Amino acid sequence: MQLAKQIDPEGKRTIGVITKIDIMDKGTDAKRLLLGEDIFLKLGWVGIVNRSQLDINQELRVANALQNEHKYFASTPPYNTMPKGYLGTDVLTSKATSVMYNQIKHFMPEIVKELNDKTRDCETRLLEIGPGMPDSEIERKQLLNKLCTQFVDS
Repeated sequence: MQLAKQIDPEGKRTIGVITKIDIMDKGTDAKRLLLGEDIFLKLGWVGIVNRSQLDINQELRVANALQNEHKYFASTPPYNTMPKGYLGTDVLTSKATSVMYNQIKHFMPEIVKELNDKTRDCETRLLEIGPGMPDSEIERKQLLNKLCTQFVDS
């Protein structure tokens, strides 16, 4: 949390994530934290169920793991009575996508301006250098002839 406050002091990009919520000690739950009662975050908290090492070893497909996660939250108190928007990898994905979209939307004009400035600089430098080498062999021979003539004349 200290690192998040240093990097994102306004809390515009910080999403709290509680992983492996399914293996918490019996008699405990993360409801208060998820609801922001213990530690408030502007973008809130999300609880997720990760695949276990056994699931990975048994090559449990991600789609099946997501179904298992949904079943866990739907059948486990107090999570099964919580409002939508606090639980599941799909919620986390949605929130992270939204944060990323907003960041891109915010910084894109600056990036486009910088690219346009650099493009103009490169085009100016190319104009100072002069025309490039012709593409066809005939045009290259004509250019060589022209340069030799200019050299002889000077």
